[in-house]
Amino acid sequence: MNRNLWLLAAAQGLFLTNNVVFITINGLVGLALAPLGWMATLPVMGYVVGGALSTPLVARAQRRFGRQASFQLGLLVALLSALLCAWAISRGSFGLLILGTVVAGYYSANGQLYRFAAAELAAPAFREKAVSLVLAGGLIGAVLGPNLAARTRGLTEAPFAGAYLALTVVALLSMAVMAFVRFPPVPARAADAPQGRPLGEIVRQPVFIVAALGAALGYGVMNLLMAATPLAMQVCGLPFEDVALVLEWHVIGMFAPGFFTGHLIRRFGVLPIMGVGVALNLACVAVALSGVDLHQFLIALFLLGVGWNFLFTGSTTLALQAWRPEEKDRAQAAINFGVFATMALTSFASGALVTTQGWTWLNLGSLLPVALLGLSLLWLARRRGAAHNAA
Repeated sequence: MNRNLWLLAAAQGLFLTNNVVFITINGLVGLALAPLGWMATLPVMGYVVGGALSTPLVARAQRRFGRQASFQLGLLVALLSALLCAWAISRGSFGLLILGTVVAGYYSANGQLYRFAAAELAAPAFREKAVSLVLAGGLIGAVLGPNLAARTRGLTEAPFAGAYLALTVVALLSMAVMAFVRFPPVPARAADAPQGRPLGEIVRQPVFIVAALGAALGYGVMNLLMAATPLAMQVCGLPFEDVALVLEWHVIGMFAPGFFTGHLIRRFGVLPIMGVGVALNLACVAVALSGVDLHQFLIALFLLGVGWNFLFTGSTTLALQAWRPEEKDRAQAAINFGVFATMALTSFASGALVTTQGWTWLNLGSLLPVALLGLSLLWLARRRGAAHNAA
């Protein structure tokens, strides 16, 4: 770890603070403002749809302006979108709230690139650990996010408007942190410089397919269950303080393993660690189906968080094998678009399923993408094994 990586880890933590506050309150605010109950998670969906729509814009900004300026632009959007969401609540406007979360998606698309930037700030032999440890910075968000939401929701006359206003302070703090990160300069591109392979050729590689599935489905399943948790706990009569506690431990599960996931990947290999992530997702569903008391929500969401960490860190490490330096912006944008598209679908599905079919069917439905992800890991492992034997 060097100074730049520590600062980037702090920026990651503040990014997750924003995410966790959005996830904690957007569904509840949506439920209060939406004309129909099944529309409650549309603000959550708006956040990830905005991220999906922003990925090509962010990729273009990264190529033209470099990491520093592009990340700062994303943070400026975070500040403005938080103000827009607070204004929407004060006016009681559901449509304006959705617009605010869609705009905030631009910041999310930028923040998703922090982990790839981490690999560029470390020596090649330590890329896995750099990615893992910067993701571990999300522990800041694990503690700060739920507590910030709980302590600021009543600061204003309109419930939760204070939480969005608090996010403007988080954005300003993150801008100050990011200003001190020194990224490698944007290389000058000569007219005859190699442009890399076509995107279609890159994404057809088995290693890219599995990395993209790991990122998208790992995030999708996590988002499906996490976005529905505040609504499910409210239906079960549990207070908001319990919701904040469960989400705090969920995000701790997401990022605390970052201190050792990179070491595990280097020791045991990326595919076995991703396989453990699949097993933890299955354990999460088993616990969630066992009952709806506070301890069952807490254990299930903690297991879900650890499983996501293994899958997401593993898929990020795996993806680094799929492109050349001149191809990174297009390839990273393609992976992030897949993540956001899957999250958009699961954000909508989580609200629709939990309010119409219930918590049990929501968990049963999550088993399909988990099984698909497990099969993709087996497929890549067999291909690699066959190639090794042929060699």
